[in-house]
Amino acid sequence: MRDPYSILGVRRNADADEIKAAWRTKAKTIHPDHNRDDPSATDRFAEIGQAYELLKDPERRRRYDRAADMHQTIMQQRDAAERAKAARANAEKVMEELAKAQAARAQSDATKADATKAEPKADAAKTKAQGAASGQAKQQTGKKPSESPEETIERIFGGSPEARERAKEHADTSETKVEETNPKDGPGPEVRSPLPMMAVDLIANLVKRIRGTAPTPEKAPDLLVEAKVTVAELLALKPVTIKLSDDREVRVPIERGTTDGHQVRLTGQGLKLPNMKQGDLVVTLNAARDDIYVVRDFNLHIVLPISLQDAVLGGEAQVETPAGRRTVEIPSWSGSDRTITIEGLGLHDAAGRGDLVVELRIVLLETPDAKVTDLMRLMRDGLYL
Repeated sequence: MRDPYSILGVRRNADADEIKAAWRTKAKTIHPDHNRDDPSATDRFAEIGQAYELLKDPERRRRYDRAADMHQTIMQQRDAAERAKAARANAEKVMEELAKAQAARAQSDATKADATKAEPKADAAKTKAQGAASGQAKQQTGKKPSESPEETIERIFGGSPEARERAKEHADTSETKVEETNPKDGPGPEVRSPLPMMAVDLIANLVKRIRGTAPTPEKAPDLLVEAKVTVAELLALKPVTIKLSDDREVRVPIERGTTDGHQVRLTGQGLKLPNMKQGDLVVTLNAARDDIYVVRDFNLHIVLPISLQDAVLGGEAQVETPAGRRTVEIPSWSGSDRTITIEGLGLHDAAGRGDLVVELRIVLLETPDAKVTDLMRLMRDGLYL
């Protein structure tokens, strides 16, 4: 089936009312009874119904959204794989050029060593020998034997302002090394980097080139999960263990400042995708339904039933708290909108603890009482003699 959101023409974050309104509008427009001349009206009407059936169910909609996000992640993974493949091809090309450069340097050094041992009879003969060695190196590599590592990288990947700047830095560094090696009195013999240094420089410049242009590995999307946590666990700051879809068990810490709807981000424990940096795990902690307390921010709310007499005259009552049963004073003339706050018995926040809020609720007797009934009638209708 096609994307149900596009079928109904709603956004992905549309609420239930928007989805229902869009379905009704589409259904009226594409109903087969109104489109008897359109043979595809029945199929389109059925498609709209299927899309609405999927999106109106929160659980099915959540599963579909999760699958759609996973599909998008897979497409990103494929793109990353293609980029990695291109990077590997460039690396292989560089290693091939490195081997050619090493062979050329070895041939050039060997030729110069032979020329140095033999006594030259004339400058012309020496020049001719060096020219022959240079020509032979060009035939093997197709470039000058004195080509710098940066020039090799630039020839492979193409020129750019950044590449030319790095090549300039490399040339300046090489000249400095030569000046330090030669005596100040006069020019010394030509200094050449050893063959292993040539390889090190070439690989170093390759790494600099890649780091300068290639993007860092993309991070996999965050894995969003929900976990139920009890009020007792929130009060005790007790970690909870959740099981992910890939059968991994992750321990989620509960720290101060954790309440209903709080999100915990666990770095590097999310989705594992090839050629991508592992994403984060984002856990939304939802307070489980409790028989006694209701969590509101960092406060705990509890309902205390009181009789009509206690509501009017006041009195004392026992209430259940996280620290055990306690006696609270009920002020006289207390309605069901009255609350009693016991400080420091709520959830742990960053600075301390929230409060326990006792909500008073007036309840009548289980069986009608004639005196109370007469009193209420007297208050409503007045006294008649």
